[in-house]
Amino acid sequence: MVRRALLSVSDKTGLVEFARRLAALGVEILSTGGTERALSQAGVPVISVGAYTQAPEILGGRVKTLHPRVHGGILYRRGLDTDEADVATRDIPPIDLVVVNLYPFRQAVAAGKPFAECVEEIDIGGPTMVRSAAKNAAHVGVVVDPADYGRVADELEAAKALSDGTRFYLMKKAFAHTAAYDAAISEYLTAREAPAAEPAHFPGTLAAVYEKVQDLRYGENPHQAGAFYRAGQEPEEPTVAFARVLQGKELSYNNLVDLESALACVKEFDEVAAVVIKHNTPCGVSLGQSPADAFARARACDPVSAFGGIVALNRAVDAAAAKELTDLFLECVIAPGYDDEARALLAAKKNLRLLAAPRLAEPRQGWKRRPEEARELRSIPGGLLVMDRDLGAVRREECRVMTKRAPTEQEWRDLLFAWKVVKHVKSNAIVFAQGDRTTAIGGGQTSRVESVKTAVMKAQLPVKGSSVGSDAFFPFADGVEAIIAAGATAIIQPGGSMRDAEVIAAADAAGIAMVATGMRHFRH
Repeated sequence: MVRRALLSVSDKTGLVEFARRLAALGVEILSTGGTERALSQAGVPVISVGAYTQAPEILGGRVKTLHPRVHGGILYRRGLDTDEADVATRDIPPIDLVVVNLYPFRQAVAAGKPFAECVEEIDIGGPTMVRSAAKNAAHVGVVVDPADYGRVADELEAAKALSDGTRFYLMKKAFAHTAAYDAAISEYLTAREAPAAEPAHFPGTLAAVYEKVQDLRYGENPHQAGAFYRAGQEPEEPTVAFARVLQGKELSYNNLVDLESALACVKEFDEVAAVVIKHNTPCGVSLGQSPADAFARARACDPVSAFGGIVALNRAVDAAAAKELTDLFLECVIAPGYDDEARALLAAKKNLRLLAAPRLAEPRQGWKRRPEEARELRSIPGGLLVMDRDLGAVRREECRVMTKRAPTEQEWRDLLFAWKVVKHVKSNAIVFAQGDRTTAIGGGQTSRVESVKTAVMKAQLPVKGSSVGSDAFFPFADGVEAIIAAGATAIIQPGGSMRDAEVIAAADAAGIAMVATGMRHFRH
């Protein structure tokens, strides 16, 4: 039975309504600081923790709940004779419900506040109460997430007590909450050699905490188990992890990997764009006048590979686009949204997974990334590799013309388009592009020449007159010679090979244009 609750929260979402429901049940409410003021102003009966403990807050509020009457009331084991004797001797009433969320440390860091101010936002009493209540979950409920207020209040109104199942559910969330909080503090501190020092790019301790969304049917193959986890806080950029699934079969491990590849590629473009992915690499990318046009043009790049593929669009799907999408067997589609007519048409493909990532409709310049969101993690047995995500891009004025002939205006457009796509193709990566779409793609080969040959061999569109992007420099002239033989007229590449002079000479001999970006885009 819940007789007494302690409420002390930084995030006051839903607080007053929840407290009113508790008060209506006759639950005595204890509170502190800003929470106490908010409840009093709303007319909710509340007792200050200082009055309850007969120990007023001290040290500017740093010490207010660290008291035996608080933690004894939370931690004592109901029904255990020795604990019952202790609390009776010391007049410690039970506290059956603890509702606490913690000082906004992460928000202070994100706001760029000085070190001393960030340290001041390290909560002490809050985590202690949360951990105390969670440890004693056999007897005490602990709520750290306002999203659980309704569930808790409903259960108390029905039974005056919380079930064993609910208390265990809340216990798990509580320890995850404090683990994530401590991880954020650890990363912040271990990135610094001294309080006033500039933070290191990577912290000394990487203590990321992710929440399981679901168990997957299997991993990459049926004999491998798999699960899907995501960060506790939604990023401001569009992500697969926080996209809404609107219809279709359960997402698989491979679906999620391919969706991330498709989304990452389509995020390169401000213009209306479509990307078709197969096995974690693009098989068709195109701009268009509309989503329907962009997808039809992307599909035509490699219609054989597009069968059973994954599609990303950076504009909402309308009826015209939906009709194009239903003409081909696809596994998944991700877009900012879908209008009613499009949803009705796509519903006929009941197994097709539809995902909505509304932030895709927002300007890319508005996507802000916290430091941890700009990292890429890859596990190895016994370790973790961490690097910056490849968010690199180049502008035309940053490129250096290497050859006697400079690109034409159309070639510049095609080169910069190819450069955006080549970043998302497995190395060694080669992308032919013309007229705002890919005409051939080759990648995942052990030599650049083989990637050129693969692209040309698979091409379903004419490659003559295309411009070509290469993710890394040409170690020999043979790769450029293969591109010239295919009929391409311009190349964009990082440059910097020991044999650049030979490579440039081959290009000049054929009269093609070549530019260097000074940036490499390996993708292993």
